[in-house]
Amino acid sequence: MDFLTIIQILDSTLRLATPLLLACLAGLFSERAGVIDIGLEGKMLIAAFTSAAIAAMTGSVWIGLLAGIGASILLSLVHGLASITFRGNQLISGVAINFLASGLTVLVAQTWFKQGGRTPSLMGGARFEQIRLPFANEIIDIPIFGPIYAELLSGHSILVYVGLLCVPLTWYVLFRTRFGLRLRAVGENPAAVDTAGVSVAGIRYAAVIIAGVLCGIAGAYLATGLQAGFVKDMTAGRGYMALAALIFAKWRPWYALYATLLFGLLQALALRYQNIDLGVITIPVQFMDSLPYILTVVILAGFVGRAIPPRAGGQPYVKER
Repeated sequence: MDFLTIIQILDSTLRLATPLLLACLAGLFSERAGVIDIGLEGKMLIAAFTSAAIAAMTGSVWIGLLAGIGASILLSLVHGLASITFRGNQLISGVAINFLASGLTVLVAQTWFKQGGRTPSLMGGARFEQIRLPFANEIIDIPIFGPIYAELLSGHSILVYVGLLCVPLTWYVLFRTRFGLRLRAVGENPAAVDTAGVSVAGIRYAAVIIAGVLCGIAGAYLATGLQAGFVKDMTAGRGYMALAALIFAKWRPWYALYATLLFGLLQALALRYQNIDLGVITIPVQFMDSLPYILTVVILAGFVGRAIPPRAGGQPYVKER
């Protein structure tokens, strides 16, 4: 494997890891506040459809992005209403959101566009274009550094850079601000936060709304950045992968980056190397495609080490009188 091939694989890794990273950070905010969010998949899916549909109708990817974020926030509020206000089962609420998004997106897409549950292909201003960083063309011939800068770091859509920027921003918000301190405290001991005069429900609603924004960006990137339109169930389990990555990362932002890059690398390898011939046996393409999902099962089965979630995770808070 030559150096250029490695750069190309890492380039694909970064692109494929971006929606996982954004969804993982969304789950991090929600679960740090004590609200388990199985509905990451559904929120990404509804955002992907809405952003692609609105972008196709308006010709503006930015309007599509805002519409996708709005749709994701709406589902986040439904999840918050069920699990925070009415103190319902958070797992059931999340699963219901996934089923709702899976059926609703196909139904509305077929009603609007009559293309078998997909949107028209996006072109021009209806999808995010690649951004060339300054001096990328001038230094591409410099050994090692040139290809890394020009081919790996440059040439992505703006949402890839937004996703990377969200990692230090998430770390700062959670560990260097008063809001982050309260959010983490709500996930560990909501009664103590309530005693201090802080609204537990308000913090949790803020967390699920932030999760909705991040899932909205992730879904919009799938449909208008990574691909050029919406197709049925295009998230393909990425929401569940993000949850596995969150557990692998032990609910920490920087570890979330490393975990999602690992998932992205497996996806990139599966796309590039198919039906690998090892001489004795041939590794089928189906096995390569299943690698990210195998890793998801391994992590969720607890083979990667013990991960301790926030103590109040999944527990509705009842205010003491």
